[in-house]
Amino acid sequence: MTLNVAIVGTGIFATIEHLPTFQKSKYFTPYSCYNRTKSKAEIFAAKEPSISKIYDSLEEVFEDPKVDLVDALLPVQYNIDVVKLAVKHKKNICFEKPIGANLDQAREIVQISKAHPELTIAVAEHCCYYKAIPALKSVIEQIGNVYSFTYHSTAPFDFSSGYIATGWRQHPQHIGGYLSDGGVHQLALLTGVLGEIKTVSAHTKQIRKESGDVDVLYSLAEMESGVIGTFTYGTAFGNTSTSWYFQIMGDNGSVYVDLTPGHDEKLILKVGGKTADAESFVKEIEIENEYRSTEREFEVLGESLTSGDKSKIIATPEVAFHHLAIIDASLKSSKAGGQVTVVEKP
Repeated sequence: MTLNVAIVGTGIFATIEHLPTFQKSKYFTPYSCYNRTKSKAEIFAAKEPSISKIYDSLEEVFEDPKVDLVDALLPVQYNIDVVKLAVKHKKNICFEKPIGANLDQAREIVQISKAHPELTIAVAEHCCYYKAIPALKSVIEQIGNVYSFTYHSTAPFDFSSGYIATGWRQHPQHIGGYLSDGGVHQLALLTGVLGEIKTVSAHTKQIRKESGDVDVLYSLAEMESGVIGTFTYGTAFGNTSTSWYFQIMGDNGSVYVDLTPGHDEKLILKVGGKTADAESFVKEIEIENEYRSTEREFEVLGESLTSGDKSKIIATPEVAFHHLAIIDASLKSSKAGGQVTVVEKP
């Protein structure tokens, strides 16, 4: 038996990522769909024979007793609404990142999730499941005491992207616009390895009017562990090379990973230097078939729903709250001229 999924929001990402993932899944069957514009839902449903039902209203999605999971891909400001409907009708739900349009919404979702442990309420943040995270964590003890990091993700503006044409992105109700929409991907990886961020000192800029808000972030961060480092994110530049890398440095070496699309996926571990006579070596560790699609996150979700064990779900509301809270603190810091700003708790 597979689980019936109702897909809410039948736009670009639902079409190119979520639907193909469900079509391959051993856990899920695309059963039904809904879009505010019904004709768009009909076009979407025609892509998959197992989709046998198209709803006339959002409420109908959650009322359907045959639905095991609602997969919501909506403008961020509506996440809180679908979570409340899921609780009302006792439905498991997964919804797209960022968790909410602002910290008030995000905090309310965390509280709802805690109050209803009988339901699975998960955030579709697939970068939480990257193989690079456990790979980095498995070798980090070899570089001694960790003191600093550099996390860098920049790219040229993609005028051809269909995402920039969506109205809710051009006129964002979610804080930081593209910084929270795309930045949480990067923060999922950073915090997945080094833990939570305590404070930030940040500066932001807006390059593209199409972004609807600031779209470049340069920041200094202090982790809860005391580790310090830089976090840079922006995909709105002119002609430049795409660059995505993460380096962690300690008193006995460093570890580096380049996640730029098209580059070899591997860790470069450099050990030594704690003392003058400490053994030194360099080791490359391949990362085979990195989880760049949504397949792994839904595999974990499927395992959870069928077994009843939610322990492998990484992208919980609490985790997703922290990612958005870092963006929130960065925006506040930038408005205050780069003032050190504490990252809020749920």
